[in-house]
Amino acid sequence: MYSGFSIRAPYFEIGPKCIMWGERMLKLALAVDEIAHKYDLDVILTPQYADIRMIAQYTKYVHVFAQHADPLLPGRGLGSVLLESLRDAGAEGVMLNHAEKKLDPDTLKRTIERADEVGLATIVCADTVEEIRQVALMSPNLIVAEPTDLIGTGVASDMGYVRDTIEAVRKINPSIMVLQGAGISGPDDVANVIRAGAQATGCTSGVMKAKDPEAAAEAMLRTLRETWDEVHA
Repeated sequence: MYSGFSIRAPYFEIGPKCIMWGERMLKLALAVDEIAHKYDLDVILTPQYADIRMIAQYTKYVHVFAQHADPLLPGRGLGSVLLESLRDAGAEGVMLNHAEKKLDPDTLKRTIERADEVGLATIVCADTVEEIRQVALMSPNLIVAEPTDLIGTGVASDMGYVRDTIEAVRKINPSIMVLQGAGISGPDDVANVIRAGAQATGCTSGVMKAKDPEAAAEAMLRTLRETWDEVHA
């Protein structure tokens, strides 16, 4: 776990995957930056590698993370994603082990350790409660609890899964905050997972494929702020 990274609950992650990039992604990032400041929320953005420097340069409040990285050291490795290059481009961290970019356990552990050495935070995706337990033992900064079969479906996790995954991580390392992902498509889903005890959530399709991505992001972030304040009043 990289100790130089700080984030507050509740936080939100917006992942454009390969849906949005370049100037359009910058427009969304600038809007989200203002929304995050407006509602006093931490937001993680995971843009395309080529957009990291641009987005980090023009935003003030969001946390810019890469979508993936490899554990290699500087040197040979054509086509690999070097952690040092992400850090120097302005990234604060890296997402690892997403369902669309799975890593074997040994590679995942080595990549987390390399990120710690380089000075990048890690947010690691996992599917089942058992996989989440194994990831927690690797000491990433954050974990995304995300049932693979729900990704992109618009169907959110059941509340039993939300509670079980949070409890599993808490027993191993209570300093690792768990983001509940997959199937979060609108404000109601955000409210439901926060009321179930989640410290964070996030969205791709519900923002990226909306007619107005900026408005969709604001609706979810406003709900996150209001629901968190309601639950933790």
